[in-house]
Amino acid sequence: MAVTNEKPAPADRRTAPPPVQSEAEQSMVKRYVLLGIVMRILDHDIRVVARSGMKLPRLYESMLRAVQDRVLLDLAALRKQFRDAGIKIYEESQQHDSMVAKYVCRGYHHQFAMVWGFVKAESERLMKTYLRD
Repeated sequence: MAVTNEKPAPADRRTAPPPVQSEAEQSMVKRYVLLGIVMRILDHDIRVVARSGMKLPRLYESMLRAVQDRVLLDLAALRKQFRDAGIKIYEESQQHDSMVAKYVCRGYHHQFAMVWGFVKAESERLMKTYLRD
């Protein structure tokens, strides 16, 4: 997991270094990206359950949709926190070895990367918390 600042300074004048991001802001970005992954996993699983030959596919599908609804509510709450904190994610890309999110926080560009092993483990952990509740 790496966080870097990327805003080139104009050559003709000096600028102050970008302000340090708080741990809470970095944590919000990480959680938002992971919840997006969890949503994609749930979408996939709902389609698989619907096509499967299970005896009670509607039951399992409704359980997954309930989890999906809670994830959507958390994503909406995070988007509100982003607006309040001046954070905007403008690009998410999947590399061969990591997931990268580029975003602006209070006018400064940042980049956040997570290796796929970490993404998988954290996504599973998040899904377990939603399934437990």
